[in-house]
Amino acid sequence: MITNKRFANAIHQIPQAVPPIWFMRQAGRYHSHYRRLKEKYSFLELCKNPNLAAEVALGPIEAFGFDVSILFSDLLFPLEALGIGLDYAPGPKLAFQLRTEKDVNALRKLDDALPYLEFQKKALQLTKEILPKDVSLIGFLGGPWTLFTYAASGKHEGNLSFPKTNPGLINAFYERMLPLLIENLKLQLDGGAEIVMIFDTAAGDLHLPQFEKLAIEPLKVLCKLYPGKVGYYAKGTTNDQNDLLTTIDGLVGYGIDHRFDLRKMLTSENKKGFVQGNFDQSLLFLDKVNFKTELENYLNPIKLLSQKERAGWVSGLGHGVLQHTPEENVKYMIDYIRETFDA
Repeated sequence: MITNKRFANAIHQIPQAVPPIWFMRQAGRYHSHYRRLKEKYSFLELCKNPNLAAEVALGPIEAFGFDVSILFSDLLFPLEALGIGLDYAPGPKLAFQLRTEKDVNALRKLDDALPYLEFQKKALQLTKEILPKDVSLIGFLGGPWTLFTYAASGKHEGNLSFPKTNPGLINAFYERMLPLLIENLKLQLDGGAEIVMIFDTAAGDLHLPQFEKLAIEPLKVLCKLYPGKVGYYAKGTTNDQNDLLTTIDGLVGYGIDHRFDLRKMLTSENKKGFVQGNFDQSLLFLDKVNFKTELENYLNPIKLLSQKERAGWVSGLGHGVLQHTPEENVKYMIDYIRETFDA
């Protein structure tokens, strides 16, 4: 059951005046609530202590009134669960990179790895308990390709020639990771997540045949097992890549970045589930006058659509909230969108 009515309407493409709003990274380094906690606790403590994770997730709901709350965690914990040491200093640092199939074979098996992710289930349960009753709660997982790029090279962008050109290593990693992601997804749903987003940040960098094999095929597996419970986002995708997403039965929705024409995406005959996006997150750093102008430029084409045409829209950013983003602009954007469509 989807708790927030606006979010439920978007998932089922039911026309409505005001869209639901949630941002990737809405609980994080830009927010004073988070920064105060970070003075006392490390990032790992905030993620792995379920009470603290719930408190971080609640912060932006209380401050800004988002329609959806998100599990506070990190994409890379499945790698740690498999036995690849993980620390943050302040960014993620893996203890080693996978270079051979032998390295993959030495990782933990599924039954040994899964208990290392139980903290996410507890964090979701506690977050659900303290959220307002009309706010939805979603979980998230790193996509297998993005997890592989980190495991093989320690990054998810830049020169990815090594991850892309070692098919044996890719296949061995996917055989080990996909079963863990399946169980991790179930764990999050059991904890109270209404849907789980797959954030496959690096997948937009794949050429189309690789994207189909390494992003679409595992996503189809997840959607078949949990129809209507899995969403997807990858940064920098193309129209052709997004067209492949619309062929997946059971996909609940997907996000698009600021490079896409949201109006065209919303009116596409191939649209499936919700479409989240896609204001350029960098523009949140503008002064108030110019920020309002950019919001108007962004929203005016969508205002010309009927409620039926824009059904399925989840208002969000092209990617996530950036560090040092002015909090007052986050609040202003949310209020402005609601006032615009509630007029």
